Amino acid sequence: MLATTIRSPPSVEDYIPLADYQSQTPESFADGKPVLYFHLRGATASVPKAHCGSLAVFPADAPVAENAGADGPSDENQLVEQKVDVFVNSESFTIFSQQAEAGVSIPYPSISIHAVKKAGAQAEGSGTEAVWMQLEFSDGGANDDDFNMVELTIVPASSDSATPSTAQKLFEAVSSCSDLHPDEDEDDEEEGEFDRIVFEGSTEHEALEGFTGVLRGSSNGALPPPMPGSGGWITADNFREFFDEEGNWLGGDDEAEAPADGELGEGAGRIRARDELEPEGVNGHGHDEDPENKRPRVD
Repeated sequence: MLATTIRSPPSVEDYIPLADYQSQTPESFADGKPVLYFHLRGATASVPKAHCGSLAVFPADAPVAENAGADGPSDENQLVEQKVDVFVNSESFTIFSQQAEAGVSIPYPSISIHAVKKAGAQAEGSGTEAVWMQLEFSDGGANDDDFNMVELTIVPASSDSATPSTAQKLFEAVSSCSDLHPDEDEDDEEEGEFDRIVFEGSTEHEALEGFTGVLRGSSNGALPPPMPGSGGWITADNFREFFDEEGNWLGGDDEAEAPADGELGEGAGRIRARDELEPEGVNGHGHDEDPENKRPRVD
């Protein structure tokens, strides 16, 4: 998936606040405005200089931020920063820079990793809390390596007195919205492992490509192989081997010839007598006249 470039700044009026959405039943779950889970104004977004050009907010010729820890032109730690407004909504993760006059809507499946980290820390335990994301944008190629990776960091405005909790709320909002957009490829792989029955046999009865549970037919028009242990199919062509003209089951005795398509299993179609089902002494059978075997009546 690729990010969508936007040129007009979004507004909170474009969304339904999460509190309002949860307080009432919507007329439709498919239509309507996206739900706004979290909104930040004046946050600082940054990416490594080497990752510029993938997002419209960070053009390839964007200058390196001052005091970004850069030691030279080739230093991988050089950062490019932009002031952005953040809209974490149910459709996408959206940021917009008034300075760059551009923004991006990032699909949640493209956010492969996100976490809370310390930004600008000079010593262990110091620094401001921020949300770090690893974004992966597919180029549409067949190779798994055909994607661009961007590391994006969002630091809430320093004027916010509750900066640590703000970063945590931003993280939780991204997590909630990401759960609304599971990775489709992973779901297809998991479902594909259990969505069909595999038959052993010739290639004529393999699954038909593009259809679930449909087997390729035989070249002579025969049925696919029967389920293991079923003994075969009863069809309009061979039903006379199993039933007479009155509809009675054939092969009632043990010496009956087995059907041409295979045995149906021991005892199939045969009526068993009660003596066979309940041997002597079982469930009181055979002791009807013995008063000692009768239980007293309980009212």
